[in-house]
Amino acid sequence: MKHSRASRAIVIVSALALTVSLAACVAGPKLAETLQPVSTPAGLTDSDGYIPNGDTLTLNSDKPAITRLDPALLSALRSADTAAEDERGISITITDGWRSKQYQDFLFGQAVQKYGSEQEAERWVRRGTDSAHVSGHAVDIATADAMDFLNRFGSRWGLCQAYANEIWHFELLTTARGTCPPMATDGRG
Repeated sequence: MKHSRASRAIVIVSALALTVSLAACVAGPKLAETLQPVSTPAGLTDSDGYIPNGDTLTLNSDKPAITRLDPALLSALRSADTAAEDERGISITITDGWRSKQYQDFLFGQAVQKYGSEQEAERWVRRGTDSAHVSGHAVDIATADAMDFLNRFGSRWGLCQAYANEIWHFELLTTARGTCPPMATDGRG
Protein backbone atom coordinates (compact mmCIF):
# COMPACT_ATOMS: atom_id res chain seq x y z
CA MET A 1 0.00 0.00 0.00
CA LYS A 2 1.37 3.40 -0.99
CA HIS A 3 1.32 6.27 1.55
CA SER A 4 1.60 9.97 0.83
CA ARG A 5 4.40 12.03 2.35
CA ALA A 6 1.85 13.82 4.52
CA SER A 7 0.51 10.57 6.00
CA ARG A 8 4.06 9.33 6.63
CA ALA A 9 4.87 12.62 8.36
CA ILE A 10 1.80 12.22 10.58
CA VAL A 11 2.90 8.72 11.55
CA ILE A 12 6.44 9.94 12.33
CA VAL A 13 5.20 12.88 14.43
CA SER A 14 2.77 10.61 16.30
CA ALA A 15 5.53 8.09 16.99
CA LEU A 16 7.80 10.88 18.25
CA ALA A 17 5.08 12.20 20.57
CA LEU A 18 4.50 8.70 21.93
CA THR A 19 8.24 8.22 22.47
CA VAL A 20 8.53 11.50 24.42
CA SER A 21 5.47 10.56 26.52
CA LEU A 22 6.89 7.14 27.30
CA ALA A 23 10.29 8.64 28.14
CA ALA A 24 8.63 11.00 30.60
CA CYS A 25 6.86 8.07 32.25
CA VAL A 26 10.06 6.03 32.50
CA ALA A 27 12.23 8.93 33.64
CA GLY A 28 9.76 9.77 36.37
CA PRO A 29 8.91 13.12 37.93
CA LYS A 30 12.31 14.78 37.41
CA LEU A 31 11.87 14.88 33.60
CA ALA A 32 8.26 15.97 33.94
CA GLU A 33 9.36 18.83 36.23
CA THR A 34 11.86 20.08 33.67
CA LEU A 35 9.16 20.12 30.99
CA GLN A 36 6.73 22.16 33.11
CA PRO A 37 6.83 25.98 33.31
CA VAL A 38 7.43 27.55 36.69
CA SER A 39 3.95 28.08 38.08
CA THR A 40 4.45 29.47 41.60
CA PRO A 41 5.60 33.07 41.68
CA ALA A 42 7.95 33.67 44.60
CA GLY A 43 6.36 35.51 47.49
CA LEU A 44 2.75 35.47 46.24
CA THR A 45 0.12 33.87 48.47
CA ASP A 46 -3.65 33.65 48.92
CA SER A 47 -3.52 37.11 50.51
CA ASP A 48 -2.42 38.49 47.09
CA GLY A 49 -5.35 36.81 45.36
CA TYR A 50 -2.96 34.23 43.92
CA ILE A 51 -4.66 31.10 42.55
CA PRO A 52 -2.14 28.43 41.47
CA ASN A 53 -2.11 27.47 37.78
CA GLY A 54 -4.70 24.80 37.11
CA ASP A 55 -6.76 25.64 40.21
CA THR A 56 -10.15 27.31 40.16
CA LEU A 57 -12.36 28.85 42.83
CA THR A 58 -16.10 28.72 43.27
CA LEU A 59 -17.92 31.96 43.91
CA ASN A 60 -18.50 30.90 47.53
CA SER A 61 -14.81 30.51 48.34
CA ASP A 62 -13.44 32.31 51.37
CA LYS A 63 -10.16 33.13 49.55
CA PRO A 64 -9.30 36.83 49.02
CA ALA A 65 -9.51 36.40 45.22
CA ILE A 66 -13.28 36.05 45.82
CA THR A 67 -13.95 37.89 49.09
CA ARG A 68 -12.20 41.09 47.93
CA LEU A 69 -14.25 41.35 44.73
CA ASP A 70 -16.53 44.35 44.43
CA PRO A 71 -19.77 43.32 46.23
CA ALA A 72 -21.95 44.25 43.24
CA LEU A 73 -19.81 42.16 40.87
CA LEU A 74 -19.79 39.20 43.26
CA SER A 75 -23.56 39.39 43.72
CA ALA A 76 -24.13 39.49 39.95
CA LEU A 77 -21.77 36.54 39.44
CA ARG A 78 -23.50 34.49 42.14
CA SER A 79 -26.91 35.20 40.60
CA ALA A 80 -25.60 34.24 37.16
CA ASP A 81 -24.05 31.08 38.65
CA THR A 82 -27.40 30.02 40.13
CA ALA A 83 -29.14 30.57 36.79
CA ALA A 84 -26.38 28.80 34.84
CA GLU A 85 -26.68 25.79 37.14
CA ASP A 86 -30.49 25.74 37.02
CA GLU A 87 -30.83 26.39 33.27
CA ARG A 88 -27.79 24.62 31.81
CA GLY A 89 -26.13 22.52 34.52
CA ILE A 90 -23.09 24.83 34.35
CA SER A 91 -21.08 25.99 37.33
CA ILE A 92 -19.25 29.32 37.07
CA THR A 93 -15.74 29.11 38.53
CA ILE A 94 -12.82 31.48 38.18
CA THR A 95 -9.11 31.26 37.54
CA ASP A 96 -8.50 34.88 38.63
CA GLY A 97 -10.45 37.43 40.62
CA TRP A 98 -9.20 40.19 42.89
CA ARG A 99 -5.40 40.61 42.80
CA SER A 100 -2.99 42.65 44.89
CA LYS A 101 -0.95 45.35 43.15
CA GLN A 102 2.16 43.22 43.80
CA TYR A 103 0.57 40.27 41.99
CA GLN A 104 -0.56 42.47 39.10
CA ASP A 105 2.92 43.96 38.75
CA PHE A 106 4.37 40.44 38.70
CA LEU A 107 1.94 39.44 35.90
CA PHE A 108 2.82 42.55 33.91
CA GLY A 109 6.53 41.77 34.23
CA GLN A 110 5.90 38.21 33.01
CA ALA A 111 3.94 39.58 30.04
CA VAL A 112 6.79 41.93 29.11
CA GLN A 113 9.17 38.94 29.09
CA LYS A 114 6.72 36.84 27.08
CA TYR A 115 5.78 39.46 24.48
CA GLY A 116 9.10 41.30 24.29
CA SER A 117 7.92 44.83 25.01
CA GLU A 118 5.77 46.81 27.43
CA GLN A 119 3.59 47.98 24.55
CA GLU A 120 2.76 44.44 23.44
CA ALA A 121 2.34 43.25 27.04
CA GLU A 122 -0.29 45.97 27.61
CA ARG A 123 -2.53 44.22 25.09
CA TRP A 124 -2.88 41.34 27.57
CA VAL A 125 -2.07 42.62 31.07
CA ARG A 126 -2.67 45.99 32.65
CA ARG A 127 -0.11 47.64 34.91
CA GLY A 128 -0.63 47.68 38.69
CA THR A 129 -3.60 49.74 39.77
CA ASP A 130 -4.79 50.23 36.16
CA SER A 131 -6.14 46.66 36.32
CA ALA A 132 -9.80 46.02 37.05
CA HIS A 133 -8.59 42.94 38.94
CA VAL A 134 -6.72 45.09 41.48
CA SER A 135 -9.85 47.13 42.16
CA GLY A 136 -11.93 43.94 42.43
CA HIS A 137 -13.99 44.74 39.35
CA ALA A 138 -12.98 41.81 37.11
CA VAL A 139 -12.85 38.03 37.02
CA ASP A 140 -11.40 35.49 34.62
CA ILE A 141 -13.80 32.62 34.04
CA ALA A 142 -12.41 29.08 34.16
CA THR A 143 -14.46 27.05 31.66
CA ALA A 144 -15.59 27.48 28.08
CA ASP A 145 -19.20 26.57 28.89
CA ALA A 146 -19.38 29.25 31.59
CA MET A 147 -17.73 31.81 29.27
CA ASP A 148 -20.30 30.97 26.60
CA PHE A 149 -23.16 31.27 29.10
CA LEU A 150 -21.97 34.68 30.27
CA ASN A 151 -21.39 35.91 26.72
CA ARG A 152 -24.92 34.91 25.76
CA PHE A 153 -26.81 35.77 28.94
CA GLY A 154 -24.49 37.75 31.23
CA SER A 155 -26.15 41.09 30.48
CA ARG A 156 -29.17 39.83 32.48
CA TRP A 157 -26.96 40.59 35.50
CA GLY A 158 -24.85 43.38 33.92
CA LEU A 159 -21.90 41.04 33.25
CA CYS A 160 -19.99 41.65 30.02
CA GLN A 161 -16.85 40.42 28.28
CA ALA A 162 -14.59 43.48 28.39
CA TYR A 163 -11.93 42.67 25.76
CA ALA A 164 -12.24 40.99 22.37
CA ASN A 165 -8.90 39.21 22.85
CA GLU A 166 -9.80 37.84 26.30
CA ILE A 167 -12.90 35.66 26.11
CA TRP A 168 -12.48 34.76 29.79
CA HIS A 169 -12.40 38.32 31.25
CA PHE A 170 -15.72 39.65 32.59
CA GLU A 171 -16.69 42.83 34.36
CA LEU A 172 -19.90 44.44 35.58
CA LEU A 173 -20.23 46.98 32.75
CA THR A 174 -23.95 47.67 32.54
CA THR A 175 -27.05 47.50 34.69
CA ALA A 176 -29.00 44.28 35.02
CA ARG A 177 -30.81 43.58 31.73
CA GLY A 178 -28.81 46.41 30.16
CA THR A 179 -26.82 46.33 26.97
CA CYS A 180 -23.15 45.47 27.15
CA PRO A 181 -20.89 48.13 25.64
CA PRO A 182 -18.77 47.21 22.62
CA MET A 183 -15.71 45.25 23.68
CA ALA A 184 -12.35 46.95 23.62
CA THR A 185 -9.99 45.33 21.13
CA ASP A 186 -7.50 44.56 23.92
CA GLY A 187 -6.21 45.84 27.26
CA ARG A 188 -5.07 49.12 25.70
CA GLY A 189 -8.68 50.11 25.07
